[in-house]
Amino acid sequence: MSDTKPSILVVDDEEIILLALAETIEQTEEFSVVKAATPHEALEHLKTQPFVAIISDQMMPDMTGLELLAEASNIQPHISTVLITGVLNLKTVIDAINQGEIFRFIAKPWVREELLATVKNASQRHQLLSKNSELLEETQTLNNKLKTKTGELEQNLSFIHEQKDELHEAHESLKNSFGQSLELCQKIIGTYNPLLGKETQVVVRLCKEMAEVANLSAKDRQDLEASAWLHKIGLLGVSRHIISKARRTPKKLTENERLLMRNHPITGQTMVSFVDDLIEASRLVRAQYERWDGKGSPDGLLGENIPWTARLLAIAVYYVESNRPSAESVDEICKLSGTAFCPEAVRIFTKATEMVQLPKRVREVLFGELRSGMTLAQGIHSPSGLLLLPEDSMLNQRNLQKISEHNEVDPIEERLFVYT
Repeated sequence: MSDTKPSILVVDDEEIILLALAETIEQTEEFSVVKAATPHEALEHLKTQPFVAIISDQMMPDMTGLELLAEASNIQPHISTVLITGVLNLKTVIDAINQGEIFRFIAKPWVREELLATVKNASQRHQLLSKNSELLEETQTLNNKLKTKTGELEQNLSFIHEQKDELHEAHESLKNSFGQSLELCQKIIGTYNPLLGKETQVVVRLCKEMAEVANLSAKDRQDLEASAWLHKIGLLGVSRHIISKARRTPKKLTENERLLMRNHPITGQTMVSFVDDLIEASRLVRAQYERWDGKGSPDGLLGENIPWTARLLAIAVYYVESNRPSAESVDEICKLSGTAFCPEAVRIFTKATEMVQLPKRVREVLFGELRSGMTLAQGIHSPSGLLLLPEDSMLNQRNLQKISEHNEVDPIEERLFVYT
């Protein structure tokens, strides 16, 4: 395994700012920094050296920062592009993100912690895209093998008959590979943020049940299920702190933090659309917060303009993210029929909930919030890995006292999840 640090390219025509940016990033000792005083110098570096991210000023001679970042993406498709500017225009931000031109904006004067968090998120995004690219290449290899087999079979009808079982096996292998790829993405999300991982599993189960009730076509089922697995992938670039803050105290979010959370469906669409077979699923990811009355985001789609399967996904996402008990959440969804949600989609959801038991939802709690009667959605371990209480344990005074006493001696550091 190489010990080479990931490289960041920093571009600014003002030497003082260039040096300050480079020094701030290098202080973390996690990245190496290459400086460029002009866009043309930066392009030369991009042609000869790989970078995980490029940070560029907007206002520069000969070429704007957005133009440079677009060129950088053409040269190195997986590079994370960050624009730093003193003139932050919301329309410019939204347009640039929609067009896939930039990964993040940083406003001047920058906050050190925000800059470093952005650099780390940019590096993580580069790593994810690189892995997704490898996965896509493997899938394309399987596709090519399948096409070759199909071509051979079409040349000889007798051979088609003889090799029918082999073709079916190859098809199932490709299908399983696709499903495993989606589950791998969900595991990546769950590793990054266990709460999002568990919520994703609930959304997938709900969407599968609604697809069954709605009698969707095979293609629509595949797109809906894929979008359910991937609907939160856009949050991989958002810090765990901001995600937790958005759930617990959303009113305390800064404007930049609100922008990150609000735009995660757009980021998710961009990431999912890298796979040709998931273009339609990427549109559903983008539309997960659209409303039937046109007051949703990010596009304010109205009524029938919202893709049919996206209307089902929106209900599943709302159910999982609601802080109310399950029965109250179902009642609230019914009340919002015709305003937030498509009436037909609500009817399918309620019919699905009548046919099967609603999946358990999960929420994160602090150690001090644990109470008798709660059921653990994830086992509790000591820092050394000793299982103190297994998953699905119902808390009572006895086991609460047990883990409290253990926490006083050896503080429990892992995140805690309970069913709601």
